[in-house]
Amino acid sequence: MNLLDLLLVPLGYDFMVRALVTTVIAAVACALLSCWLVLIGWSLMGDAVSHAVLPGVVIAYILGAPFAVGAVAFGFVAVALIGVVQGAGRVKEDAAIGIVFTTLFALGLVLISVTPSQTDLNHIIFGNILGVSGSDLAQVGALACVVVVVLLVKRRDLVLYAFDPTHAHALGLSPKLLGALLLGLLALTSVVALQVVGVILVVAMLIIPGATAYLLTDRFARMLVIAPSLSAVCSIVGIYLSYWLDASPGGLVVIVQGVAFAAAFLFAPRHGLVARRFAARRRASATGSRSAHAESAHVDQEEHGRVRGDRELSQGGLERR
Repeated sequence: MNLLDLLLVPLGYDFMVRALVTTVIAAVACALLSCWLVLIGWSLMGDAVSHAVLPGVVIAYILGAPFAVGAVAFGFVAVALIGVVQGAGRVKEDAAIGIVFTTLFALGLVLISVTPSQTDLNHIIFGNILGVSGSDLAQVGALACVVVVVLLVKRRDLVLYAFDPTHAHALGLSPKLLGALLLGLLALTSVVALQVVGVILVVAMLIIPGATAYLLTDRFARMLVIAPSLSAVCSIVGIYLSYWLDASPGGLVVIVQGVAFAAAFLFAPRHGLVARRFAARRRASATGSRSAHAESAHVDQEEHGRVRGDRELSQGGLERR
C-alpha cells in the first residue's frame, strides 16, 4: 500500500471525514484560547473549568438543553466557588482549585451513573469522535466559530489584559469583565473539545498548543498562527494513526501534540533545551577566554614590572660602583 492509499482509504468512510473535520475545528479553537491561558498562567484554571463543566453537561442532557448552556453555567459556578474558598479562609488558590474541580467532576460522574439513558454517557468523559453525527458537527462548528470570532475581535483588549491588567484598567477596560469573558470562552471551548477527547483530556488540547508555540516564538501574533496550525496538523495525524492502529483517536491526538511539544522543548531555535545548553557553553567559553586573556595580560604586566625592577637595581648598583 502506497502513501496515497494511506491518505485516501480512511476518507472513504463518512464517519472518518466527520471525525477529521470535527477534530480540526476543535483543535483550532482550543489552540487559539490556549495562547492566552499560557500567557496569563491559567493552566490549572483551564484544568479546573474543563472538568467542572461535566455536571453542567449532564444536567443539560437530562433537561434536553444545549450542552453549552450547562457548561458555561457550571464554568462560572466553579470560578465563583474557587473565589469563595480562597477568600474565606487560609486555603491557597491552587488548593481551592483542586478541591472545587475534583468535587464538581465527581458530581458529574455520580450524575452519569444515576441518569437513565439509552445512550452511553461515558462518551462525555472519554470522547466519541468516531461517533460524531451531522448535528454534533454543526454544534461544534457553531460553538468554535463563536469562540474564534470573539477571540479575534477582542484580541487587542485580551492581549493587554494578559500582559498588563493595570494598564488595561487605566485605559478604561475592565480586567474583571475580560477575565469573565475568557472564562466563558473556556467553558464553551471545553464543550467543543468534549466530542473529541472527552473531559479528561480537554486540558491537554487547551494547554499543549499554546505552550508549544510559546517555545517557538517571542511574538504573540505569531503564536496565534503557530498554535492552531500545529494543533490542526497534530489532530489530523492523530486521527489517521487511530484508523491504521485501531486505537483511541482522542488519546492519539493528544499524544501527537505531546510529541510536538517535546520536539519544541528540545530543539526550538532560541528556547529549546539544546539551544540553551549550546548558548550557555558558548557564553562560558567566551567568559573563559576573556578571563584567560586578562590573566595573561596580568602576568605579562607583572613580568614587565619585575624586569623593569631588575634593570633599576642593576643601574643603581653600577652608579654606586
